[in-house]
Amino acid sequence: MTILDERKLDPAVALAGLDDTAPREPHRQFALKHGDCFVVADAYGDIRGGGDGLFRDDTRVLSHFRLLVGERVPSLLGASLSQDNMIFTANLTNLPLTTLDGSATPQGVIYIERSRLLWEDRMFERIKLSNYSDREALVPLTLRFAADFRDMFEVRGSIRSRRGRDYDVETTEDSVSMRYEGLDKLDRHSTIAFSVRPDRILANRADFTMRLSKRGSETLFIEVGADRPAPPGRERYRAAAARARFGMRAKRRHGATVFSSGRVFNDWLSRARADIALLTTDLPTGPYPYAGIPWFSTAFGRDGVVSALQMLWLNPGLARGVLSFLAQHQATETSPFSDSQPGKIMHETRKGEMAVLRELPFGRYYGGVDTTPLYIYLACAYVERTGDMEFINSLWPSLCAAANWMEEASQQSSNGFVSYQRAAESGLSNQGWKDSFDSVFHADGTIPKGPIALVEVQGYVYAAYRGLAELALAREDASRAVHWTECAETMRKSVEEHFWMDDREFYALALDGDGRPCEVRTSNAGHLLFVGLPSPERAQRVSDQLLSASFHSGWGVRTLADDEILFNPMSYHNGSIWPHDTAICAAGLARYGVRDSLVRLLSGTFEAAVHFNMRLPELFCGFTRQPGEAPIAYPAACLPQAWSSGSVFMLMQACLGLEIDGLKGEIQVTRPRLPIGIDHLTIRRLSVGAAEVDLSFQRVGDRVVAYLDTRHEGLAPLIVRS
Repeated sequence: MTILDERKLDPAVALAGLDDTAPREPHRQFALKHGDCFVVADAYGDIRGGGDGLFRDDTRVLSHFRLLVGERVPSLLGASLSQDNMIFTANLTNLPLTTLDGSATPQGVIYIERSRLLWEDRMFERIKLSNYSDREALVPLTLRFAADFRDMFEVRGSIRSRRGRDYDVETTEDSVSMRYEGLDKLDRHSTIAFSVRPDRILANRADFTMRLSKRGSETLFIEVGADRPAPPGRERYRAAAARARFGMRAKRRHGATVFSSGRVFNDWLSRARADIALLTTDLPTGPYPYAGIPWFSTAFGRDGVVSALQMLWLNPGLARGVLSFLAQHQATETSPFSDSQPGKIMHETRKGEMAVLRELPFGRYYGGVDTTPLYIYLACAYVERTGDMEFINSLWPSLCAAANWMEEASQQSSNGFVSYQRAAESGLSNQGWKDSFDSVFHADGTIPKGPIALVEVQGYVYAAYRGLAELALAREDASRAVHWTECAETMRKSVEEHFWMDDREFYALALDGDGRPCEVRTSNAGHLLFVGLPSPERAQRVSDQLLSASFHSGWGVRTLADDEILFNPMSYHNGSIWPHDTAICAAGLARYGVRDSLVRLLSGTFEAAVHFNMRLPELFCGFTRQPGEAPIAYPAACLPQAWSSGSVFMLMQACLGLEIDGLKGEIQVTRPRLPIGIDHLTIRRLSVGAAEVDLSFQRVGDRVVAYLDTRHEGLAPLIVRS
């Protein structure tokens, strides 16, 4: 049967106090993901239709999903994610209830446990009601729902001149089916099925009367998928939960694990590792960490590379998967619409209707100026970590094509730098990692004209050339090794000459199309330290400023110094704190021997994570830390975000001074430090060549010593430098 939507006729939404226009609060929302399907809901388990929803292949297939008890929102007791990120649970209880027959149920005697998981593009939900009163209770339960089938970019705010066709909702006695035919001629479906037949089922709601005996309980199972399943029930729910948890355990077993003497610190490590596993999708080319939920739950080039670099010392298999995917999707032609050129590495890929119709260029988009050199850098770091020259040899044509793109890009530039200027108006105006419209500016706040040469991008290019030269030597290709060495040195000298600001003792953010420097102090300079480009003297000056109050808020490194004209601690890129950026700056400080300050950065980041329930968001506000106050959330941040989750491991590696040389089969530790309050830390199953070892760090007085488990002595030499 077909029934029209009756939302406009029903006053229950207003009476229940449902506010679907309330702003999204990512730190109070909960996300689940499996493959290319994810769901974001609030602590009640409700989907309210803002930026939340159930998404499949970049389309929102469930835009409302709200539980009412007696036409009212139940009272929230608590909400949590399981440690493995597989099951969300909301703990709820009833407000006072009066049924049609006049019987009353007092507040707080019906316990409602709402559990949810995703498996194979389907959402499974279990709603268990338990009666703790001394009499039978009739509980009126309502589920309100809708599917708007909006493209991800529509959810983010894009306006379309026209859309496809919404079909009338079809209902059966125990299910509801919604359908949308896109302008791309693809049908998108969403079916909600119930284990219990509702008393009433309409296009946007299902009503139940749950009869609970004294001290008794009843359970309702729900499934949401593209088609009608076999009848939902306990066995299907348990089977999906078991498969989901088994799959997650398999993911989390990849690579080494870190354990410390700090229980709360271990909780952070465990949550971060679980978040990376949650975001990692198994593609035909191998594992790939999707960037973040909800806006970026897809393969991004830059984010994937950075996340792989963060995890490289623990799990090099992630880097191999990222490199394989990016090589397979490397550009082979020039297209202004997609900003592609031969050899360039992909920035972003999407599967939604707007991407398919080319309303936006992001079906496969190459508008990231830094992704190509970062791709080469990751390949070079991967072989140094693993010694896996066989894999690198298979990538060699791709790496050479990427290097050719870098050379051609610098040759086309008037100043010899790799720069960007979008080729089509539909593309990104700024194409570095700080890609908001106002993230690149002159000291007076004016937006520079392009093409733009970002300082950190030149550092990535320098590091890519250096790494390629070493790979060429390993392949006995002396002429290319010499050429790329010369390219790296030319870039290093040019950056030192054109970007250094003598009066500010810092590197400029960028050069504009006239070669004029954007004389602004930003955290981008910390990325130069990360790749080792600056001279030791200039690196020291940059380090001092990054650790000063202008940059270091107490929670992390701000993206912009607080005395710059466009500084705004609530902005996206002009004064906020991005954990991955802090981690990259910290790794850069470590490269130049700054050790004790790394402990401060790691501790501040850990303490921020504690306030965010052990889950660092994509970014948060850059206000100065005040005694007794928590960091301030950024309202539209992704949570979880892969490179935010991975930041703890990059910070940890920097503090430990740990490097693994897979070519030599050596572990090198330089002036190690442990986090504040941690006296012992062990890395288990750390791969070094063909061996796996357990490496421990122990605080002894004012020193930290590193040692291998006696079982592994001789398998992998440990070299400790004080």
